[in-house]
Amino acid sequence: MSVMNAHRRLISTAALAGAVTLGLTALSACSSSGATNAGSDGKLGVTASFYPMEFLAKEIGGGHVSVTSLTKPGVEPHDLEISPQQTAQLGESDVVLYLKGLQPAVDEAVKQAGVKNTVDAATLTELEDHGTAVGHDHDHADEHGYDESAHEDGHEDGHAADEHDHEADAAADPHIWLDPVKYAEVARGVGKALAKADPDHAADYEKNTATLVGKLDELDKAYEDGLKNRATDTFITTHSAFGYLAERYGLDQEGIAGLDPESEPSPARMKDLHEIAEKEKATTVFFETLASDRTAKTLAKDTGLKTDVLDPLEGINDKSQGGDYLEVMRSNLKNLQKALGAK
Repeated sequence: MSVMNAHRRLISTAALAGAVTLGLTALSACSSSGATNAGSDGKLGVTASFYPMEFLAKEIGGGHVSVTSLTKPGVEPHDLEISPQQTAQLGESDVVLYLKGLQPAVDEAVKQAGVKNTVDAATLTELEDHGTAVGHDHDHADEHGYDESAHEDGHEDGHAADEHDHEADAAADPHIWLDPVKYAEVARGVGKALAKADPDHAADYEKNTATLVGKLDELDKAYEDGLKNRATDTFITTHSAFGYLAERYGLDQEGIAGLDPESEPSPARMKDLHEIAEKEKATTVFFETLASDRTAKTLAKDTGLKTDVLDPLEGINDKSQGGDYLEVMRSNLKNLQKALGAK
């Protein structure tokens, strides 16, 4: 069981069975009205588990796909519970795109849906164990030697979720999309999966994937250049979602909570953060848009630090500092530059 699963409510077997039964009823009703996600409009019907997967599907799929997200704007994705209608939707999808280990309810529903073209984004790159804090002395993400071909077969046969052994990743950090390089690896895999599911438009998917990867390469360079000549490496955040980003750019993430955004820090952890902030000359405690900022503001008040937003991009809403993944990531960069004293 992953770190995320250890802190989140799982759907019980009985509840899931009930959802599937009700979902089949809803499926029949949807089929008669044509309101399914199975490409009734001639497009490839893609169901994405939450925003980062939705963004990839839309950017790569373009006009050839109809994308629906299981996680609505403003909903904290870790806590998502699947409705019968969503269970039915999953079963009717041409492609399901999700990230195993992040949303336990989705993991269970995907397993039950049995859609042929099911893509687990966690199989498209290398997951790492970041725990609560990540230091710049960790191995650089590139040094994991990602081999695209090693993952290619796993997602292209449509059964990656079943075949990938996540038990070995018991403490793996699922927040891979916050590293533009890893996100680009996932994008390449998603592009191949869409091309396999819809070979008539494979050339367009390949072209759109290349365009998106180019934008992510530019984002990576913006972070690399923008975080040079900084006054400190350390930033404090409520939710330890930024381990991959920190490791990529040589930063120290100090999380108030762990990988679970709603876990409560111990008094000992709060004391440690006071000492870390003073020793490492941290200036800012970051909070996010979809979770409570109470603990961050309490710590900032006690230590005399500023507060600012560092968005883990688990969803976009009217409080987001940008309209899509790329815009919010660039806002995150500006906020990090200010907090770290980068020139």
